[in-house]
Amino acid sequence: VQLVESGGGLVQPGGSLRLSCAASGFTSSAYDMSWYRQAPGKERELVATVISAGGSTNYADSVKGRFTISRDNAKNTVSLQMSSLKPEDTAVYYCNAHHRIFRNREYWGQGTQVTVSS
Repeated sequence: VQLVESGGGLVQPGGSLRLSCAASGFTSSAYDMSWYRQAPGKERELVATVISAGGSTNYADSVKGRFTISRDNAKNTVSLQMSSLKPEDTAVYYCNAHHRIFRNREYWGQGTQVTVSS
């Protein structure tokens, strides 16, 4: 079982980045897929979730209107399109998979760094 994130990097304030997470070893369609982030000295926080059934989404208030989470079950991937980035978005971003029924089945990626700075 593996989640591999990609797409992080350095971007100027106001810029955009797209993060991707590739799942392998399990069928992601049965899992709620989320992005979390953790800034230095802060706790990990939930950024966005796309649920397994129906595909509805939820966002942290701090990213609403700027970030969009999406999933492609056929490709076993989840993405996070980030726009109008702010310095406070700087963090390590983690992909998370949480089974919609068997809640003890939860997986994490290794994280990808996003730095927003001029």
